[in-house]
Amino acid sequence: MKKICICLLINLIAFSSFSQKIKADLIISDVNIIDVKTGKIIPHQYITVDKDVITGVYNQKTAANVTAERSVSGQGKYAIPGLWDMHMHFGGGEALIQENKNLLPLFLAHGITTVRDASADISNSVLQWREEIKAGTLSGPTIFTSGPKLEGYKSVWLGDIEIDTAEEIPKALDSLDGLKVDFVKITDNTMKPELFLEAVRQARKRGYKVSGHIPSSLTMQDVMAAGLSSIEHMSYVLRAGTKNEKEIAVLSSTGKLKGRELSERIMAGFDEKTAMKVYQEMAKNDIYVTPTLSLPHLLARFDEDNHQNDAYLQYIGKGLQKTYQMRIDRVIKDDDEAIKFRKAMNVKSESPIPLLQKAGVKIMAGTDAGYLNSFTYPGIGLHKELELMVAAGLTPLQALQASVINPALFLNKSQYGSLTKGKKADILLLDENPLLNISSTQKIYTVVVKGQPMTQSDVKATLEDVKKKTAAGL
Repeated sequence: MKKICICLLINLIAFSSFSQKIKADLIISDVNIIDVKTGKIIPHQYITVDKDVITGVYNQKTAANVTAERSVSGQGKYAIPGLWDMHMHFGGGEALIQENKNLLPLFLAHGITTVRDASADISNSVLQWREEIKAGTLSGPTIFTSGPKLEGYKSVWLGDIEIDTAEEIPKALDSLDGLKVDFVKITDNTMKPELFLEAVRQARKRGYKVSGHIPSSLTMQDVMAAGLSSIEHMSYVLRAGTKNEKEIAVLSSTGKLKGRELSERIMAGFDEKTAMKVYQEMAKNDIYVTPTLSLPHLLARFDEDNHQNDAYLQYIGKGLQKTYQMRIDRVIKDDDEAIKFRKAMNVKSESPIPLLQKAGVKIMAGTDAGYLNSFTYPGIGLHKELELMVAAGLTPLQALQASVINPALFLNKSQYGSLTKGKKADILLLDENPLLNISSTQKIYTVVVKGQPMTQSDVKATLEDVKKKTAAGL
């Protein structure tokens, strides 16, 4: 009798457990999940979300027990984590704060759910937006920011923290500590080379990742030894692949080699074997690279398309558009020979992309979009960057990894990078498989931002709102 009762009890518990409903705020049903790490596609999956976290990924049988307040059909769609733009700029001064704020929905409308602000001159506003977005009181992509970057005295860039002696470095870093920045950026306009290296060392001791431009008199070996974490832009990577990098650095720092002559020396001196050796060392030292292909690619071909008729300009404020003029004025002065050269230089600068990948260097997708950088647009610009990365030699999967996996690794954000239980609910649903064609990242069906779905109609309304604000000068 006791055995019968125990068996009945076990069966009752099993039945109760099986029939117990799984509650969720949102369920995405019958979707093809792309594992961006491996490229594997897992069909007919059901993703549940509570607040801003993925609470489970189920097959159809288990998902039958889910009750959700909202649902999105993913049938025939492809799901990837939200995209990251790992190099953009909010800036232009106090007068352009609202125009910069209007850029936030452009990122979301294009599936970019996280951005890395690589410094400018409105850091206090950016830091405020970061906290408001985190708290859910402002709609926008998750922001990671360097705050003001470190530079030398009388830098051409506005809003920097300027240092001229080693004694000023701790004070500068104390200031960044107080702002609670997410990483440190150091650039090379007027920064003394020895101070650059010391600033990198001291920032790393405080636990920061350090992003930077490399001063002309320093080599890749110098910055690796100091502990630089990421290099922004391909020009420094190209120079590091030359046979005579040290000689070029010395001549450049003394002013004996500059401008086109410097570029010609770098192009002529680039050597794949030398480059692979250096890039493999970069990989061992865990140095990341953000190529930012978009701006140089665009400027190199400005004679073919001056972008004055770009439809996307309707979303960019007039004040921000005026900040484009400096680069436009520079490039329109080029004669036919200079145009031919800048195109050749651009092709050469893009050529190390597959070598970096082969060497094991982690590449991050970033646009340089926003303030100052002509016609590299927040939002759609990231998709154009991915296309350029593939054109330069990456596979679509590798390009996706540069926007989904590597950024999270760089910033030590383990709650991002995949669509699995416990990860952040930033999800992009696409109509087509981006592994077959990277341009399919633009075929957006739904953007889930912190657990909240933006449908196609929501995206359309968002873009229309930005368009109206821009036209009204708001």
